[in-house]
Amino acid sequence: MIQGVPFGVTDWAAVPRTEHPGETGIAWWRTVQAGNVRVRMVDYSPGYLADHWCSRGHILLVLSGELVTELKDGRTFTLRPGQSYQVADNDEPHRSRTAGGASLFIAD
Repeated sequence: MIQGVPFGVTDWAAVPRTEHPGETGIAWWRTVQAGNVRVRMVDYSPGYLADHWCSRGHILLVLSGELVTELKDGRTFTLRPGQSYQVADNDEPHRSRTAGGASLFIAD
């Protein structure tokens, strides 16, 4: 449930970018915290592989590039622009990788 989030408009170009190294490659995040929701624009460099299994719930939309999401049980899903996934907190640990880079919109 989204709580404590008044109406707002975000100019993503004005949001500072932070760098998050992966096991390989780099992720750059632009993050807005609104009430109990974290909203991000994320860019993955070519060759990015997350350095951890994530258990946080997300709604993720691929804006450009190609993203491979791997679940800890071994399943993989390839997402292209216009495709999304959703997963609940503590439901299925997952991590992301991309060969050529990707841009994402994520809410969690």
